[in-house]
Amino acid sequence: MPHTIFFAHANGFPSATYGKLFAALEPDFHVEHLEQHGHDPRFPVNDNWSNLVDELIHHLEGRDAPVWGLGHSLGGVLHFHAALRRPDLYRGVVMLDSPVLTLADRIVIRAAKRFGFIDRITPAGRTLGRREEFGDIGEARDYFAGKTLFRRFDPECLDAYVQHGLARQGDSLRLKFNAATEISIYRSVPHRTPGRPQQLQVPLALVRGRHSRVVLPHHARLVKRVPQGEYLSLPGGHMFPLERPQETADLLRTVFGRWDDRQEARA
Repeated sequence: MPHTIFFAHANGFPSATYGKLFAALEPDFHVEHLEQHGHDPRFPVNDNWSNLVDELIHHLEGRDAPVWGLGHSLGGVLHFHAALRRPDLYRGVVMLDSPVLTLADRIVIRAAKRFGFIDRITPAGRTLGRREEFGDIGEARDYFAGKTLFRRFDPECLDAYVQHGLARQGDSLRLKFNAATEISIYRSVPHRTPGRPQQLQVPLALVRGRHSRVVLPHHARLVKRVPQGEYLSLPGGHMFPLERPQETADLLRTVFGRWDDRQEARA
């Protein structure tokens, strides 16, 4: 029976957007996910994302076996924090272009929140006033295809975002991911963590897009100090899982396979 991967998405990108990546991981893995993090009223967005971590832990508890935690951007950080709190729920964690923040990073974030410039150091400022409504699927696809963030998307991933990221409201289509929620997530980016990276009890891999401006060299150095930590990279930018889903799946299969062999050897 294949092991389960529990996937957590990037802010603003419902999990179904990653359908091509999930398909590329089958049948070796069974992929599960929440449709949208941050939209369950039981777990409202709060500072340092602790409620979002609670939401993730809630869905992992009661399972028959630990999972491989896989997350992109926001999702990687949620799995990292959840694994620090509940290592019993995990076989290991892979963060796809998710920064493991240093003390200096966290000091800057705390100051940005306190003095009101958090929108300048996160994508929140670019999200404000963003277009949310479209006449039809074709119009939406053309709009997003012209945006820098989406320009290098695999065509099937762009189609999936347009299909699953929009919902019919009356005579128009609107973004399904609530804009206020997306902005709130950016503004509450953690300046506190449930523990130090060196305390993580399960394997951790940080996979960086080689042209990413989110994960930087000092984040990689911190991951290498984690007892079972490793740093890897793939071509692309911050959105590389949606730009190169097959290459991402191939790398994940290698990482999880290596960890699986190691854990079986110790058993």
